[in-house]
Parts: sequence; C-alpha cells; structure tokens
Amino acid sequence: MPAIVTLTFSPCIDKTASVPHLEAEKKLHCSAPTLEPGGGGINVARVIKRLGLPVIAVYPSGGYSGKFLDHLMRKEEVESVTIETENETRENIIIVDESANNQYRFGMPANALSEHEWKACLDAVTHIPAMDYLVVSGSMPPGVPLSVFKELPAIARSKNARLVVDTSGPALKEAIHQGVYMLKPNLGELSSLAGTKRLGIDKVEETARHVLNEYGCEILVVSMGKDGAMLVSKDEAFIARSPDVPRKSTVGAGDSMVAGIVYSLAREKSLKNALLYGIACGTAATMNPGTELCHKDDADRLYRMIAG
Repeated sequence: MPAIVTLTFSPCIDKTASVPHLEAEKKLHCSAPTLEPGGGGINVARVIKRLGLPVIAVYPSGGYSGKFLDHLMRKEEVESVTIETENETRENIIIVDESANNQYRFGMPANALSEHEWKACLDAVTHIPAMDYLVVSGSMPPGVPLSVFKELPAIARSKNARLVVDTSGPALKEAIHQGVYMLKPNLGELSSLAGTKRLGIDKVEETARHVLNEYGCEILVVSMGKDGAMLVSKDEAFIARSPDVPRKSTVGAGDSMVAGIVYSLAREKSLKNALLYGIACGTAATMNPGTELCHKDDADRLYRMIAG
C-alpha cells in the first residue's frame, strides 16, 4: 500500500454553528456547534483516510484545545504524530446565516511555533520509515522560517517520496524555488509566480508552462474557482470543470481536491484521471455544510459524471 504523510504547521479546530438571522447588537441563539479538526494537511489526511488509503498526519498540538484536536483525529481514525507545543492550538469559527444562506468565516491568528517545535515537526517526518508522498499544506505560522522549504525537499528525496505543497504568499514562492513535485496555486498566486498583475483563463496554460520551465517543479494544478482547475506538466495539460451541484460550503474544497489528486496518483492513475477525481472531491466537499469535507460516495458519483 502507498504511504502518504501530511504535514500541517498551523492546525486548528473549526467550530461551525448557524443562526436564524445575523443581526448586529442582538443576542443571537446559535445551533449546537459542530467541531472538526482543521488545517490544510489535516484536512487532506482526513479525506485520504475516507477514500480508503492509509495516511499519517504530522502536526503541532498545544494546550486543552490541542488535546481536543488529537481526540477529534482519533475519532476519525487518522493516524497522527503530534508535537506538543507551548501555545494553545487555535480555534476558528464559522457562522451560517440561515435567512440568506450566507457563511461567515472567522479565522483566528496562527500561534507561533518555537524553533524547537517546528524542527520537531521536521524530525517527526524524517523518522517515519517510508513514504511515497509528503503533502505540506496550509499557512505558515509565526516562527517558522521559509528555510523549511529548503529542508522539506531534501527530506522527501531521502525517502524517495514526491513532495506536494499547497500554501500561499512568500512560502509558495520559496517552495517553487526549491523544486517540488506538485504545487497548487490559484489564479492570483500563479500570476504572482509569473510576475504579472492579472491573468485570464486563456493564459493559464502558457503561464504555467513558463513557471515550470523557470523552476524545478514538475506539476502545477491551478485552481480557477467556478471555472474548475487546470493541471499542467511539461508534456501535458488538462482542464476539468466543476459539475453543477447544490453548494452549502466552500470550506475545505481545495484541501479535498488535493487529497483526491494525491489519492489517485498514489493508486497509479494518470494525471488526467487524478485531476478529474480531485475536482470530484473538491466539488463533493461543497455539497456539505461547514467544514465537513467530502464523502467518498459523492466523490465517486461526481467522478463518473465528469469522466463520462
């Protein structure tokens, strides 16, 4: 069985509740909250586990909220390696206004990691005996230097593993300079990597190939919102449109897409099929409320629909 490891430097607990109507200066009565583990790599691991492949999630965890995060991961039967931290694990809040079906997302600031703590995260990954894919996903908290993206490719190479990175800002730019197997920028991030201000859909393939030729990355998966996503390698390019479904939440759709792609590649599917299944997983996630992510039955059904 392929071995997949995810690394999340800034995990969280996502609390989702709804109110009949969102109104300022009034005491609002919320529904019973749903609490779920969150953070890019954690979400990717949760989905891969649901899809049926073994996965190990590595992440820092601190305080009472960190212990509860560990409890939530055990409930989902995701094998985890946790690094105890001094700071509490953050908690985010998602509120749904039922009257307008609008979602309000309150993301709390990431807690800083000490040098000892982020290095312990890398050590934990290094000591995992074998892996085929290492997925580093999510934002970088204070205290974690960009130089980790010089160390992560070396760790992946030492394991003969493919490194997949889904992050943003300076971390994304640093990652692409170091040579990774796959990156997942959005349109704005691809524009930034290429040094342009705006990028139309018609220029995505050309721009992605320029970025691939400029740096050591093998594959770019460019998410394009309602227009789906495009996968570009040095030899191939595919676009996949998102099927039209009733949408309840977009939280975790990108993480679900990454999980679907890595799951497919780990099962030795083609790049095209991996992209289609990733789109199916990402779309399936939008059918569920809050941070519920995707379910395999929905993803499989949507994949059959778009793959023909």
